[in-house]
Amino acid sequence: MEVMKKMISSVNDEDQDEVLLPGFRFHPTDEELVGFYLKRKVEKKLFTIDLIKQVDIYKYDPWDLPKVSKLNSVAEKEWYFFCKRGRKYRNNIRPNRVTSSGFWKATRIDKPIYAAVGRFHDFLGLKKSLVYYKGSAGKGTKTDWMMHEFRLPPIQVPTDTKNDHLPKAVSIHFLN
Repeated sequence: MEVMKKMISSVNDEDQDEVLLPGFRFHPTDEELVGFYLKRKVEKKLFTIDLIKQVDIYKYDPWDLPKVSKLNSVAEKEWYFFCKRGRKYRNNIRPNRVTSSGFWKATRIDKPIYAAVGRFHDFLGLKKSLVYYKGSAGKGTKTDWMMHEFRLPPIQVPTDTKNDHLPKAVSIHFLN
């Protein structure tokens, strides 16, 4: 609700209270999340309205994340976050998805996301579905918390060039 309050200001100078936008809903498609929001975030392009908060989601248990979201509505059961992809081991690409009370476990292989329009239906990115388990790996109890991780495809960089100028991996996490 924080964002919706900021999105509109009163025309009347005497009444400066923040007002919610009636009927506002944020329900982007997979294509919009990857092709617009995530791509712009990685390219460091600003948004007119800041709807997705940058949060290290693994510092929170899933039931605490709605309070951190920019769109923290009781009626909505979906929250969106940008999160840098952490690594389990420094020299490995394996992501670290452990929280203080449990861990996120991938449920299936990555699903490719393609542009719906265009001549060749361009490959935009990947979607991974994860389920939250309370407890430690091997002994965890499956919960009803589910997350979708969206990420851009890996950047192909020649091995002889330094890639310090490239943005770090950022993904959008959608919880429901």
